[in-house]
Amino acid sequence: MSANDFSLQSLIRPEGADPAFVFDGTPVSRAEFSARAEQAAAWLAAQGIGKGDVVAVWLVNRVEWIALLFAAARLGAIVAAVNTRYRSAEVAHLLKVSGAKLMVVEAAFRSIDFAAILADVDKAEVPALEKLAVVGADAIPAQWASVRFDAFDKPYPPAPSPQGNVDLPVLLYTTSGTTKGPKLVAHSQRTLASHAVSVARALKLDPQRHSLLAMLPFCGTFGMTSLLGFVAAGAPIHVLDAFEAAPALEILSEHRITHAFGSDEMFRRILALTDAPRPFPQLEVCGFAAFQPGWRELAVAAEARGMPLFGLYGSSEVQALFSIGRTSDTFADRIEGGGWPMSPDAKVRVRDTETGELAAHGISGEIEISAPSRFLGYFNNPQATRDAITADGFFRTGDIGRLRGDGAFVYETRAGDAMRLGGFLVAPGEIEDELKACDGVADAQVVAVDLNGQARCVAFVIPDKEPPQQEALTARLRERLAGYKVPARIYLVAAFPVTDSANGVKIQRARLRAMALERIAAE
Repeated sequence: MSANDFSLQSLIRPEGADPAFVFDGTPVSRAEFSARAEQAAAWLAAQGIGKGDVVAVWLVNRVEWIALLFAAARLGAIVAAVNTRYRSAEVAHLLKVSGAKLMVVEAAFRSIDFAAILADVDKAEVPALEKLAVVGADAIPAQWASVRFDAFDKPYPPAPSPQGNVDLPVLLYTTSGTTKGPKLVAHSQRTLASHAVSVARALKLDPQRHSLLAMLPFCGTFGMTSLLGFVAAGAPIHVLDAFEAAPALEILSEHRITHAFGSDEMFRRILALTDAPRPFPQLEVCGFAAFQPGWRELAVAAEARGMPLFGLYGSSEVQALFSIGRTSDTFADRIEGGGWPMSPDAKVRVRDTETGELAAHGISGEIEISAPSRFLGYFNNPQATRDAITADGFFRTGDIGRLRGDGAFVYETRAGDAMRLGGFLVAPGEIEDELKACDGVADAQVVAVDLNGQARCVAFVIPDKEPPQQEALTARLRERLAGYKVPARIYLVAAFPVTDSANGVKIQRARLRAMALERIAAE
């Protein structure tokens, strides 16, 4: 393959099935999409965006999102993907770390008031941001200058000849470990395009026979990777602007969708809306991430109704759909997280967390991965990048699993303190720092618990001289953080349970989780 074969533009196959996309019932052919990407590139260039500049994209799933990514690739610019569930503190952090020069934002979407969120972002925190570009309106009330995103409505001078280097950053995902604020995971056109091709080949996608229901947000690797895999295959993609079970059910039924990817809760909600014994006879693969208790029972029930669930594995650093179960696996193996790597060049190994040695098959340890889909590094954070990569180039995932011995592996759990909330990996430090910034809070700790079948976080707060009002704390967090990060309970305590060790005093997070469950049960 030549270098150009790893560009994003190379994924748009002229021989694929039309349409390439269907957005809210409106088809967009491959030729039309290519034209829109060119229009978006011309528009970005007219806004002063060039090689190395960062554009933050804060949009729901719409054609503008994908067109901007392909346009940035042409110009050598970089897209920073902003989660539409983010609130002011998270948006400010991403803009600051990325150094975004321009942000393309929704005017409004359902209950999300983008203008109100932006009004709570201190302009001094994000000095690089010059202006906002609004999709769907002429302007948005904010302290920044704003223009309308009108790339598809009026002609702009053609963009310069392609400037993109396929090995430089083109897309930044957000991810959280155990530190304050999300890190930005940088991917190049090569890592994105080569993995998309691997996905299309591993799933044996046929553009004339297969189609995708894209119900995951493009701002995350799960939604973007599945989308690009089907783009690479030339297969049609039916897009939901944001997930809702009823329209997902309608598209699955009316358009005879063969593939869908999502969380266990998404598939649970879709099944709950129909009484038909086997409502989706055409479905071949439903790749799912298990975030909620009872996912094995869901897989059994879904299988009986013709919705075949396949366990998978991925992360922002190695991309989603890194691996997936196979139809040749036993049902029990097929639904487990992990599976078989999509790329034949990917390598998975497990390291014993106690001895530091590589673990034998069947022995649990930290999963390490080397693959063409691996990220370039954490954007503007070389130390975090060095910490995450071994001397021989494997990514330390921070996940615990084991090798099966047949070429597949099993994901078991997340190591460390990171929490899985609302389908997203969240660092406790993010929420704790917001609590500590509130009046009346001297210190705070946050843990995740199972609350009525859902993973929720619970906060423990050591009050300052004047104890805070818990309702006021919750209201403040709702203004600053995505809803899934807001604690379900906030408990005031005099001190945290701790353990003295050679390395200092450590907070007993396991004891905090137990305390949270005890208090909830007592209620």
